[in-house]
Amino acid sequence: MKRRTLLLTTLAVTAALNAPAALAQGKPIRIIVPYAPGGPIDVTARQLAERVKDSLGVVIIENRPGGGGNIGADAVAKAAPDGLTIGIAAVATHAINPWLFSKMPYNAATDFAPITQMLRVPNVLVMNADTAARLKINTLADLIAYAKANPAKLNYGSGGKGSAGHLAGEMFKRDAGIFAVHIPYNGGNPAQLALLSGQVDFNFDNLATAAPNIKSGKLKALAVTTAKRSPALPEVPPVADTLKGFEIDTWWGLVAPAGTPKDVIARYNQAFVAALNSPETRTRYAALMAEPAPDTPEAFGAFMKRELAKYERVVKASGAKVD
Repeated sequence: MKRRTLLLTTLAVTAALNAPAALAQGKPIRIIVPYAPGGPIDVTARQLAERVKDSLGVVIIENRPGGGGNIGADAVAKAAPDGLTIGIAAVATHAINPWLFSKMPYNAATDFAPITQMLRVPNVLVMNADTAARLKINTLADLIAYAKANPAKLNYGSGGKGSAGHLAGEMFKRDAGIFAVHIPYNGGNPAQLALLSGQVDFNFDNLATAAPNIKSGKLKALAVTTAKRSPALPEVPPVADTLKGFEIDTWWGLVAPAGTPKDVIARYNQAFVAALNSPETRTRYAALMAEPAPDTPEAFGAFMKRELAKYERVVKASGAKVD
């Protein structure tokens, strides 16, 4: 009897030592989403939380919107590194905002421990279909040639200064060696309406948002901004086919506070990567025009470092500032 009790005790202690800190304490894991409920980041985070409940236990979503995502990201940075709190790192919070805001509450490069990238959503360069037909622009090369032959005659819209659409447009102008007037709008929807009505000539838009108008023929897709063709729009070539090295995606992933134990990071990576690779998750994300992009903590950390450096150049060149 004593041997059996000793064996059970030993097994229990071993299981506790091998479990993530959150599970060992019997407490739920909290994922902080730095944006409001209902958006694509929130939706995908909730779907992923549901998929890992069998391996990690209860995972709750806590929305902390505000400050362009900075409020929620700061809450993750300042949380205890005990494995109970993780959060979303996005292109805005960890690559663009550090250069867009003059004062940041956290250090994107040092205050977080990467877990895995979740997904990326391609952006797409779209023109008003009637405008494209009138100007005889059928390809990205046609657009660049027209812009060079007609300096300052083209314009493009975006959801505001410092938005992904604005910065993609500035990268495009720089790499193509052209000039086009930037017209900022108060959000992505007004910018899309301006394109549809012919007030602007082209936009860099989120593929999920632009897809219905591309399919209906109202917008003409010239190129996607991913390095390779997107499965969601396979007939449209990437900008990189014309402008080598051009790549700008909307992405987000999972991070923990810096100092979170490496074994906890490893276990969370294993659970979330398995969930991201599941056929059900891929199907649900495909409906949002999103591509799962699971990777190792080291790979995600290196990726975020490259993105931070890339956007430093782009934001500074654009002159965009929020405060």
